[in-house]
Amino acid sequence: MSLRNYLKSKVFFTQLAIAFGIVLVLGFLLLQWISFSTNHGEEITVPNLAKMTVEQAEEKLDDADLDYVLLDTVDYVADFPKFSIVKQDPLAGAKVKKNRKIYLKINSSGFSSVHVPNLIEQTLRQAEPTLQSVGLVLGKITYKPYLGKDMVLEMKQNGKNLKAGDKVLKSSTIDLVLGDGKVGYDDEPVDSTDTK
Repeated sequence: MSLRNYLKSKVFFTQLAIAFGIVLVLGFLLLQWISFSTNHGEEITVPNLAKMTVEQAEEKLDDADLDYVLLDTVDYVADFPKFSIVKQDPLAGAKVKKNRKIYLKINSSGFSSVHVPNLIEQTLRQAEPTLQSVGLVLGKITYKPYLGKDMVLEMKQNGKNLKAGDKVLKSSTIDLVLGDGKVGYDDEPVDSTDTK
């Protein structure tokens, strides 16, 4: 039998139908096995662990058949108790599979110390973002006579003078004394009729 006659024969179409049926059955079985092995459709809602201690979170995650990994501590956040959970990944409410690891970050025990930056002779416009970049808060602003308007002359905390490099706690409020820009100008009007 020639190839052309074979491709038109009943035997070829029967074998083709059998091969197609086998592929369909194997594909169906593969999908069922994948669904079973990955627990498809069985999802767990991640609980909200914010402000819990590690022990409380561990108990809650054990009850939900989830695991956890402590990543690190974060800079102190005043709204959270010391050593409580501040961040989690995946977030609360996310749907995950059984035994999924939840990554946790906990609050440190207090604010860390930072060095006061050198703001002397900088303008207020420069000083404010510099303070924020190191985690400090701009406090009360007072003025005193000085030629440079809004030029930083002194840095204070609770009435005590600070100098560049002093250590203060992060999130501390730093008060600034600025120049008012009024010294050095001649307030008397010039008489244009004076002649030499």
